Amino acid sequence: MISAENMQVSATHDVPHLRDDMVQSLQRELDSLEAEGLYRRLRQVDGPQGSRISIDGRKVIHFAGSDYLGLTCHPRLKQAACQATMRYGCGVSAARLISGNHDLYPQLEARLARFKHTEAALLFSTGYQANLSVLSALMDSQDVVFSDALNHASIVDGCRLSRTQIRIFPHNDLAVLERLLERERSARRRLIVVDGLYSMDGDVAPLGEIVGLAERYDCMTMVDDSHSTGVLGETGRGAAEATGVLGRVNIETGSLAKALAGFGGYVVGSRTVIEYLINRARPFIFTCALPPAIPATVIEALTIVEEEPALRQRLWDNTRYMRAGLREIGFNVSPLGTQIIPLIMGEPERAMRFCQELLNRGVFAQGIRYPAVPRGTERIRLTVTASHNTADLDAALTALAETGQALQLI
Repeated sequence: MISAENMQVSATHDVPHLRDDMVQSLQRELDSLEAEGLYRRLRQVDGPQGSRISIDGRKVIHFAGSDYLGLTCHPRLKQAACQATMRYGCGVSAARLISGNHDLYPQLEARLARFKHTEAALLFSTGYQANLSVLSALMDSQDVVFSDALNHASIVDGCRLSRTQIRIFPHNDLAVLERLLERERSARRRLIVVDGLYSMDGDVAPLGEIVGLAERYDCMTMVDDSHSTGVLGETGRGAAEATGVLGRVNIETGSLAKALAGFGGYVVGSRTVIEYLINRARPFIFTCALPPAIPATVIEALTIVEEEPALRQRLWDNTRYMRAGLREIGFNVSPLGTQIIPLIMGEPERAMRFCQELLNRGVFAQGIRYPAVPRGTERIRLTVTASHNTADLDAALTALAETGQALQLI
């Protein structure tokens, strides 16, 4: 008979060997990432974020975030968050379908639906979960998703989780997309999914043409508008407004943590789609509701977006100034384009060296490597905001010129 003492000795003797093997295997993979220039480390940020940021103990000009309208530290948003916290507490400790559905959530959903010219909206804990939810709940093995090659990782993972048939078309290649639509006419459900504004390249999807193809081939459309909401379009309603198809996109998802300065994600669409997600989207059903401060903050942010178009104008003035300056010092960027400006380095080591040299000169712009971008397109990703002033932009351009010349890139 094996005693409890013998069992304990056996367990303490065997398990460490298995654990050591696993740890060694993981360490080898980490070593491989470092050798390829793909190892990632967390930076330490202190204090609030705005046009300046304290990172790794240094105060520098911030060109690496997504606070495009500069609302993160807006006093009205901070007041809204504090008032909601005092009224509701720091969290709700339950999913929306249990006891977490305070009145702030349907208030924000109604605001988002009106803002996006749709019937209904649904909040999620992250934009990532919003994309996972739509794709995994609506699509399965009988269906086909047509996905742009440069779509966000959350769309890629949502397609995989859904077990749907995935047809990837080259970035913004409408001719290939149409051939795929023609070929897959017999599928039960068909969905074209794209980003509205591509977060690493800064270009806008040709939604007018995409929606036209979808309507011609009786196919649904889904747009991730995370980086467009509050920014693109005459009234900041996003890529659909900017491309003339507001109200014609079937499903839109997005983040509340970019221009709207909050957290979480959303889906807007028909009431039937939203009700279906409430009943079938596992990330919604099995996740606690957002802290009450978040919907209160975003409601106030939407009000500012609608009331203060000058913020968007300042963002676009800054973007044009920055793009013109980059061209003047020798970088190959378009004079036209959005607030996201990629400077292609082509190698992970060069991108991260440029990032560090830039940081040493008082400017933080993140180096981006695979898998966030395809291999060979490693880059510095500059993000311009409404909170930058001319002095910030000029100082950044000087640092970029010095770094580019030091690394013989310009």
